[in-house]
Amino acid sequence: MAQKHSTASPDIETCDPAWMRLREEAEALCAKEPVMASFVYSTILNRKRLEETIAHRVAQRLGHAEVDAQQLYHTFADVLDKAPQLGDVFRADLAAVFDRDPACNRLIEPILYFKGFHALQSHRFAHELWNAGRTDFAYYLQSQSSRIFSIDIHPAAEIGRGIMFDHATGIVIGETAQVGDDASILHGVTLGGSGKEAGDRHPKIGRCVMIGAGAKILGNIKVGDCARVASGSVVLKDVPAKTTVAGVPAKVVGQAGCPEPARSMHQLLEAASDVAQD
Repeated sequence: MAQKHSTASPDIETCDPAWMRLREEAEALCAKEPVMASFVYSTILNRKRLEETIAHRVAQRLGHAEVDAQQLYHTFADVLDKAPQLGDVFRADLAAVFDRDPACNRLIEPILYFKGFHALQSHRFAHELWNAGRTDFAYYLQSQSSRIFSIDIHPAAEIGRGIMFDHATGIVIGETAQVGDDASILHGVTLGGSGKEAGDRHPKIGRCVMIGAGAKILGNIKVGDCARVASGSVVLKDVPAKTTVAGVPAKVVGQAGCPEPARSMHQLLEAASDVAQD
């Protein structure tokens, strides 16, 4: 994880640096904003580990009278017992936001406030429930997440680790879509089908891909590793690795401009090669 500033000691860092740093930030927040202390204590300082904090925060955001937050929290705790590897995925996603979003200066910000992070973790719980055969509960979480966050991800969609949803409003990801590790996806992006076909019908996004705001990637097509999709593009055919595509319909306009577009988050077309390709 990139270090913007840290007060954690070396012995703490060998234990769980993200969790210990988050607690330090929570204590500082309570001292600065006492009116938020109850919220911060219930979300972070009264928890034993990061997994509990994320389960609690997502449950609080999605709960309502018929299926309340406590019921959701217990369900999420059960998911974590069966899929403990989610803890590593949570940390990778948190690191991705901290590393790539210039508006994020503390780990506590995505945990408490960023709906893109919350929607992504909601999907991770829903995906585990889907795979366990609890499809109705998974659909319920999808529905609630869409209503609360304006982000609609089918619970069957496969999303890698180290993902950042920036701003995130309007993201739609279909049932058979796949997103590789370390991708960055901005608001208004659709990974959708191209018609009424059944079966495997959604895009397959490689690792470290950056997809700009408003881009639409449609059909069972592949976007290669470390590619860039320019904002507002409509992609209807495969995108080669390490290239930039732009336009409606999208065409290759040059190279990606950097080794890891999703981490650099550079979106200007000047970074692409001057030599356009068809």
